[in-house]
Amino acid sequence: MEIAPSSSRFKLYDQLELLEFPDKYVVKPVDSPHEGFSVDRRDGNIKPLDDNTSSGNATKVSTIFGVAGTIRLLAGTYLLVITSREEAGTFLGLPIFRVTAMKFLPCNGNLRFATAQEKKDEAYFRTLLQALETTPGLYFSYETDLTVNLQRRCKLAVGWTSKPMWKQADPRYVWNWHLLEELIECKLDGFITPLLQGNILSLSSVSILLGLYQVAELQLKNTPSVISLISRRCTRRLGTRMWRRGANLEGDTANFVESEQIVEINGFKFSLLQVRGSIPLLWEQIVDLSYKPQLKINKHEDTPKVVQRHFHDLSQRYGEIMVVNLTDQHGAEGELSKAYATEMARLPNVRYVAFDFHHICGTTNFDNLGVLYEQIGDEFEKQGYFLVDAEGNILEEQKGVIRSNCIDCLDRTNVTQNYMAQKSLNLQLQRIGVLDSAECVSMFEDDYTKFRTIWAEQGDEISLQYAGTYALKGDLVRYGKQTVSGAIKDGISAMSRYYLNNFQDGVRQASSDALDLISGRYTVGTNSPSQLQPIGGSQPSFLPVASALLIGGVTVTSFTIHQAGRNTQQYLASALWAGVTAGVVAMIKANGRHLCSRPRLCHLI
Repeated sequence: MEIAPSSSRFKLYDQLELLEFPDKYVVKPVDSPHEGFSVDRRDGNIKPLDDNTSSGNATKVSTIFGVAGTIRLLAGTYLLVITSREEAGTFLGLPIFRVTAMKFLPCNGNLRFATAQEKKDEAYFRTLLQALETTPGLYFSYETDLTVNLQRRCKLAVGWTSKPMWKQADPRYVWNWHLLEELIECKLDGFITPLLQGNILSLSSVSILLGLYQVAELQLKNTPSVISLISRRCTRRLGTRMWRRGANLEGDTANFVESEQIVEINGFKFSLLQVRGSIPLLWEQIVDLSYKPQLKINKHEDTPKVVQRHFHDLSQRYGEIMVVNLTDQHGAEGELSKAYATEMARLPNVRYVAFDFHHICGTTNFDNLGVLYEQIGDEFEKQGYFLVDAEGNILEEQKGVIRSNCIDCLDRTNVTQNYMAQKSLNLQLQRIGVLDSAECVSMFEDDYTKFRTIWAEQGDEISLQYAGTYALKGDLVRYGKQTVSGAIKDGISAMSRYYLNNFQDGVRQASSDALDLISGRYTVGTNSPSQLQPIGGSQPSFLPVASALLIGGVTVTSFTIHQAGRNTQQYLASALWAGVTAGVVAMIKANGRHLCSRPRLCHLI
């Protein structure tokens, strides 16, 4: 493995000055004020800094911490800058930061020449940019790339870390990759900040790893150690829970996340990779006000090719693939699982395991995952993990990966991945003698609790990004059982998901439309006004009226029923209002899809 000295490692400018002039923005490093660039506020054109660029008095001067890209809309360009950050820890000894605030700076002086429809469209696009400014779970580093896993990193060529940060990065895990294009063209390498969406957590000096068991000959009692958990969200099919399901025709799946558990101890570094992703078929689940909208499998002649493309890509990156499908084997989920199994039977080199999590584990029996491990444990242990020593010598390589999924790839998947990570951690510690063959991490209660906590927090972060709420079944990860407070929290999260799915996700899809915009799936075209015509128009919402009628009908019906015993007229009034209420309920049910928030830029596939 290349351990580059700090002098040869590429480093981004870590503190920048933003100067605002009436006609331009100027960005320059605090430590190198002669470097930098300007952005014209009228049309967004970018120019390198020269002696005349920053002359005059700026109307405002502020500090920013990175440049995350540009995006061109109808009336001009918007420059995305990081206005606030917090240190989130270290990755392989180098500091990493979490974005806490971003801002799109408008360079759209030509908006005054736009038509009324273009102004309306531009206003809608700006609401999407405002949603993107609050995107959760964005991380970056000035000194190291976060998108490449340890095993791949150790095999890269000498000199790799001296390349610009955007060249080191894996584009599939760079949240703002589409926004970097113009900065790359202008060769502004020192300013270009790739952002990883996901989660990075670490535990330092965990006592079990310090030799709390006190095996004297190992002398580990005062040895520092770190467990890091890194999740990398793929950008190829970004979206929120109900509006991004399954795969696209290229084989990219929704909610695809690579999770890496890194253990650093005694100079050794261990890495375990697991991946999750939506079932790679063409399917959807359109919200319609019901708690569980109907699953629909789209019949398409290219479905076998979609599945093949997906697993070919996984095999190229990870080696042997073992699929663990955690969905129900009956009902609507069962039909989807059956279709999945049918397609997987066409792929002889990929092992497919169906495990009905709800049936076998229920809501409380976390230990029943041992049933799954009995089926896959031997192959999982053969896949192994990655291990490198202090000198950079590779001692073990991970030969394959488990691809887990449930319907959302959130709650059941979190619990299962945590279980597999725990099994691998036991093997790793036994490999270097921290534990003997009869010991496991779960025997050390305090440290086992810390280990489970970072996995539970990771599950919450991934769920917030995809579903907008904390993960369900978090107690199974944290405590190995369901608690009363956890059940209440799950209930609140379930109701929040229902509300977000039906009334917010169409607009929120980071918002749905916002993520299509940020990822380049939707490109604003200034020469296609007819294409943009529907965007500015607002679709009418009948939900407030329907809700008012429903609440009013229930209220009046209840009141008249209470009074109905007094005379026949009041009894008939009760029946009338009950009929009106029933009619409103039927209308809402029949028109549920039209009452829900929907994306407006792109088709689902």
